[in-house]
Amino acid sequence: MELNGEARLLRIFFGEADKVGHRPLHEVIVREARAHGLAGATVWRGVLGYGRRSHIRSAKILDLSSDLPLICEIVDDEAKTTAFLDVLHALFDQAQCGGLITHEKVQIVKYTSGAAATPVI
Repeated sequence: MELNGEARLLRIFFGEADKVGHRPLHEVIVREARAHGLAGATVWRGVLGYGRRSHIRSAKILDLSSDLPLICEIVDDEAKTTAFLDVLHALFDQAQCGGLITHEKVQIVKYTSGAAATPVI
C-alpha cells in the first residue's frame, strides 16, 4: 500500500474496560480497521487521564485502575478514514461506552515496511 503526502488521523479515546460483547473494544477496533483495509492502527495505554465525567484513572500502585485510558490511532487517506467513522459509531453503540473521536489532517513523511529479517546461519 502506498501512502504519502496529506492523510487523515483518527484518534479514538476510550477506556480499557470497554468491551463489545466479551471482546475488548481496542481489539475490535484494530481488527475492524485491518478488515477495512486501513493503512495502520496503534493502541496506546495511558497512565493517567480523565474524560467527560472527570473521574481520574491512574496507573499508580495505590490507585491502580483496571480501566486506564486508551488511545487508538488510525492513519489513511480521507475517504477511508471518513468511511470508517460509521464503523466506530456502531462499535461505540455496541460497547455502550463513552469516548472521544477526532479526525485530523496529517502529513505523511514516511510510510514503509522494514526490511524482511534474513536468517542468520
